[in-house]
Amino acid sequence: MTRTIIALTCALVAPVAFAQTSTTTTETTTEPATTTQTTSTTYTAGTVTTYEPGRTVIVKGEQGPVSFALGTAARVVDGAGKIVTAPLRAGQRVRVYYTGPERERVVERVVVEDQD
Repeated sequence: MTRTIIALTCALVAPVAFAQTSTTTTETTTEPATTTQTTSTTYTAGTVTTYEPGRTVIVKGEQGPVSFALGTAARVVDGAGKIVTAPLRAGQRVRVYYTGPERERVVERVVVEDQD
């Protein structure tokens, strides 16, 4: 009888003793989205009508007068790329190189074509 009780006890305990528990871990990683933005530089050529150093320059070209805001990064240079220290004068021929759409133009440089 003792053997029967031991056998029944072992039969009842065995499934519990050999039961397996499983843990599932899921890891989700996200990478930041990358965007590529292409900008192109365009220019407007014409004559200076109004110039406020460090602020604005108005150039009259084929399409009429165009106003440009001059930021701190804008440079005024001659045809050889040397920085021009003299202020622009009305009537000087220039090329204004800029990026961005009409309302958000950012002037990169102003090239003075004639330096009387």
